[in-house]
Amino acid sequence: MSEPALAGKTSIVTGAGGGIGRAICLSFAKAGAKVACLDIDLAAAEKTAAACATEALALRCDVSSEGETRAAAATTLSRFGAVHILVNAAATDDRNGSILDISADEWSRVFAVNVTGAFLMSRAILPTMIAAGGGSIIHIASQLGRVAAPARAAYCTSKGAIIQLAKAMAVDHADQNIRVNALSPGAIETRRLLLRYGDMATARRVAGPKHLLNRLGEPDEIAQAALFLASDAASFMTGADMLVDGGYTTT
Repeated sequence: MSEPALAGKTSIVTGAGGGIGRAICLSFAKAGAKVACLDIDLAAAEKTAAACATEALALRCDVSSEGETRAAAATTLSRFGAVHILVNAAATDDRNGSILDISADEWSRVFAVNVTGAFLMSRAILPTMIAAGGGSIIHIASQLGRVAAPARAAYCTSKGAIIQLAKAMAVDHADQNIRVNALSPGAIETRRLLLRYGDMATARRVAGPKHLLNRLGEPDEIAQAALFLASDAASFMTGADMLVDGGYTTT
């Protein structure tokens, strides 16, 4: 019997408290990885860590804080000895609106978490990942990083930036055996959809038909894509944006 895909690996997942981040943590643990579950909501991170099938650590971390990202990296390294995989899945809630509707502070907060958070967490982890001989970094972006949607100016722009960050980091760190990719989901059945549609039944009715597969995605479908990108199965893949969007961007 072959070893699990991530046996002997240690991973950090931000935004681990719910939705896509939680599904990724559980998938990585099932594949044999130790998992540091980071979230601004410690109780949610603890719930995810408790559900992991392998050794897991729950840490509170506001990814927009350089001090907190460095502390989380240090704690994880102290506990597990190395970090081989980083998934930047943390994202803040954002209000619908054009640039005339949202304030400068709201705009800044979206970028502080969605973009600067990925920058800071990557910056905190890269030295130890390089020392370990390489690794995989995955930025969770969105199909809305490629195409626009009404009243989502801040979100669309931040996710487009994340896709470009993955490409730039892939160029800079390929010689150090660091692979960096973006992963762009379509609309996924998580709490965030309730912010847009009020309830999941409405989300399925309104947003589902926007996808060629005529439905919303499930968190585990994104987790399986993240598992691929984290594993040696994706060893020749870097600087890419992997779309798992049910065909949303096709037409």
